[in-house]
Amino acid sequence: MALLEVQDLKTYYYTLRGPVKAVDGVSFQVEKGKALGLAGESGCGKTTVALSILKILPPGGKIVGGKILFGGKDLVNLKDKQMREIRWKGISIVFQGAMNALNPLFKVGDQIVEAIRFHEPKVKKKQAWERTEKLFETVGLEPSRAKNYPHEYSGGMRQRGLIAMALACNPELLIADEPGTALDVIVEAQVLKLMSELKDKLNLGMILITHDLSIITETCEKVAIMYAGKIVEQGDIVTIFKEPLHPYTQGLISAFPSIKAAKRRMTSIHGFPPDLLNPPTGCRFHPRCSHTMDICKKEDPQPLKLARDHYVACHLVEMGKTR
Repeated sequence: MALLEVQDLKTYYYTLRGPVKAVDGVSFQVEKGKALGLAGESGCGKTTVALSILKILPPGGKIVGGKILFGGKDLVNLKDKQMREIRWKGISIVFQGAMNALNPLFKVGDQIVEAIRFHEPKVKKKQAWERTEKLFETVGLEPSRAKNYPHEYSGGMRQRGLIAMALACNPELLIADEPGTALDVIVEAQVLKLMSELKDKLNLGMILITHDLSIITETCEKVAIMYAGKIVEQGDIVTIFKEPLHPYTQGLISAFPSIKAAKRRMTSIHGFPPDLLNPPTGCRFHPRCSHTMDICKKEDPQPLKLARDHYVACHLVEMGKTR
């Protein structure tokens, strides 16, 4: 049984110009102790998926359809009071931009203690501090640094502090939104290694949101490729990277240089992502696709199961024209 199952999720942002269809029919599963990488260009709806799962959408954002099943409950139908019991205790998140996610007026340890005591009122402050110090050890920080303010931390330390906060109430599912943002490659590698180790050690389910495919290959077992509010291809890491079938997935992988392969001119996906206020008819990728057919402009392709857990939404694949 899946730890988290998202079924046909639709989340729109309502504006004066009309609804922005940020997430429009997304489905995937996350298993306990496994990690799913959610990849795609900026603005494709990755973060909106995460905010929808936790139901912390900004003003104007609304889940208009679908189900989010966690522990047998559909989170979409839960009231805010019920969701508070699930946030941090069941599902936690490491937000993008560690400096902005921490309150600069309070010590980092105090912020973690507050999270623990809010969700576990019976825990005394002394016990919460002891837990916080153990969490700092777990994420590779000196426990005494819990008494420092966020501005006294380096970028990597802030990211580790956020991970410690996310783990404070022993969640079953951890969502990491662009955990490598603003970090140099060495610190980023350390943070990702830490998250991978914690996943295995604590048997966490994980959703890793990023536009960097190399991060996903290092830390995840499965990957879902998003484009313009939809998942166009998903499956296990080896299958997707060895035999990408959707033209967008092929474009993303081709645009990423290899340090082992022979030198070649890098290719790019021409054009720009569509305006989700007025998305294209049919397949949303067709204006940028070099294999566009008439049917692509008229009919939205439905996910087609090709192998175990490998799904592709593309008319080319339906017709057996994979390249």
